[in-house]
Amino acid sequence: MQYIGLAVVVALLALLSGLVAVRLLVGGHWLLGWLRGTLGMLVLSLAGLVGLVAWDVTTYQPLNDGTPLASLTFQADGHQRYRVQVQERQSTRFVTLEGDLWQLDLRALHWKGLAALIGLEPGYRLERLSGRYLAVEQQDQARRPYVQLGNSRAGVDFWAWLHRCECTPLMLDAQLRRVSYLPIADNAVYTVEMTPAGLLAKPASVAAEQAMKGW
Repeated sequence: MQYIGLAVVVALLALLSGLVAVRLLVGGHWLLGWLRGTLGMLVLSLAGLVGLVAWDVTTYQPLNDGTPLASLTFQADGHQRYRVQVQERQSTRFVTLEGDLWQLDLRALHWKGLAALIGLEPGYRLERLSGRYLAVEQQDQARRPYVQLGNSRAGVDFWAWLHRCECTPLMLDAQLRRVSYLPIADNAVYTVEMTPAGLLAKPASVAAEQAMKGW
């Protein structure tokens, strides 16, 4: 019996507290201020996220069919080890790659619908340069299986969001394009360009042409 009485007392206290809270919420002006402040913070957070997305977009460049996107020059730097010069328009960088073959991954952005009609150009970003040994045993023990060429800023990767989205974007399509494994040789130079059929790598030196003949 005492527990029933205790429950009733607690219930009455809860009811009284609730009535006081409702009176405070309805009768004061702080609720409007709190809602305004909360909405402002949400809008500010959204603006910050949009800003980070815009910053990530600056890592992409216009994509033009038939125009070389990058040039890869391989220089031997040991046994099955190469120093690769990656030249991309006005940018040049050097990376180290191991193996007998190379592969290049590229992120592509294609505008659709109204965005395409108003003239927005497709974009791209070099993503990864991979090396591969012909011998399975060597490949299993590879120390540098790939080199990351592209990185999103501040942890915001809108291309990955689009790529993982199960819905079909109405204005933007994210695609992964790839140059499949091609032979590496000392002094080999390849140029990479986008065609309607996809990425195409062309030999641009005698060493690259000789390597492709035996491939």
